[in-house]
Amino acid sequence: MKLVKYTMGISDVKLDFTKAEDVSSMLGLAKPIKWDVTITGRVSRDAVEELSRIRGEPDWMRRLRLRALEMFERQPWPNWLPLEGNINLESLILYAKPSVERARSWDELPRELREYYEALQIPEVESRLLAGVISQVDSGVVYENVRRSLEEAGVVAMSMDEAVKRYPDLVARYFGKVFPPEYKFASLNIALWSGGVFVYVPPNTRVKMPIELVVLISSANVGQFEHSLIVVGENSQVELIVACAAPVFSGLSLHDGVTEVYVHKGARVKLVDLKNWSKGVVYFGNNRAIAEANTNVEWLSGSLGGKVTMVYPMTVLKGEYAKTTVTSVALANGPTWKEEGAKVFHDAPHTSSKVVSKGVSLNGGTTVYRGLVYVRKGAKYAKSSVSCDSLVLDEKSRAYTIPHEQVFEDSATVTHEAYTGKISEDKLFYLRSRGLSEEEARSLIVLGYFHDVMVNLPMEYMSIFNKAIELELSKLHKIG
Repeated sequence: MKLVKYTMGISDVKLDFTKAEDVSSMLGLAKPIKWDVTITGRVSRDAVEELSRIRGEPDWMRRLRLRALEMFERQPWPNWLPLEGNINLESLILYAKPSVERARSWDELPRELREYYEALQIPEVESRLLAGVISQVDSGVVYENVRRSLEEAGVVAMSMDEAVKRYPDLVARYFGKVFPPEYKFASLNIALWSGGVFVYVPPNTRVKMPIELVVLISSANVGQFEHSLIVVGENSQVELIVACAAPVFSGLSLHDGVTEVYVHKGARVKLVDLKNWSKGVVYFGNNRAIAEANTNVEWLSGSLGGKVTMVYPMTVLKGEYAKTTVTSVALANGPTWKEEGAKVFHDAPHTSSKVVSKGVSLNGGTTVYRGLVYVRKGAKYAKSSVSCDSLVLDEKSRAYTIPHEQVFEDSATVTHEAYTGKISEDKLFYLRSRGLSEEEARSLIVLGYFHDVMVNLPMEYMSIFNKAIELELSKLHKIG
């Protein structure tokens, strides 16, 4: 099978300006969602034991959770969080299972949930583009539908909850091994995880269409701990899209997610992470891949909305000639903090990496690139290039670039470029001379900054992401 790739250039982007205040308007105000089961209070052994019991998990997973809890209790609280005060975990609902039977048709879902998915165009995209969709609301999977052709090819694509029960040996081999509980929020995820997707692609299998995980947070004071695991067999290929969103609510919710990816020899994997949160979400993305010889790992991240976003996709280039690309764009509109970084470890000869990060900050927003390139002694002829660009659209906004390189191999080549600036008056003048208003000209320039992500998205997703960007940029005319 061939992997079908849809592309579109920035010249094809159609501006459709709206009067919406920000991206959260896509889903509107939060609708009441009923929960069957909730767990609140302190993160404790009793809470973890109760969570595992409610979910009917095997004993090995319960023990794994408890070991992670022990790590969580010993690890210091990070002092680098860009928040006024700390996140009060005791104020969160640690587990909130929706009172919804798992559906295989959108018509089977309650109207309030169906309206969310329709606003995001998920049913339409699924029918034309996707090999499968797993959707999670708060702590529970409410929709799961995978094409039969995947099952016939031996591909496993299902919720992480089901995979633990149906494929325990396979899951136990990788779960918590790619991203172990090495710092407080990774430990917290493993102790409290629920939902997420499990994908296993057997050797010599190319999945033609993307698989998507849709993650929604329904209301304030929810702690969401999604955990996903992707295992790609030798000489295989797959693409996973993770789409995150939340409606407008008053208060804070936390998404502390983990994505683990193991890529066997000769395999290729593309991981697309589109975040479309409302202003009340704090997001920690713990994403890591281990790449064996002759592999290719692509991370593609677009970040809109939210209060705080901190995500550093990481690839460990374990085998010779393994390569990775990390591309991220972030738009910080208003009092938000966006850190879209990257980490690459070159552990073998002839490995290569490319990191491209672009940030746009306006109305008092802050964008940050924080990255690490590590080249181990003996990783001969490793190559890495890092490029960071930032646009700051007013005096209230900020942009920071914090690169870090540790190179212990003389034959390696590591380069870093960074640029921070404002919109060129010459560009504005040129576009306005072509008949665009100043608002349209500024918006078109900013959209161009997102080209590196958008050009690699399927056409349907380009349209959706473009609409979300337009909503965020709808106040550009108010910038002095």
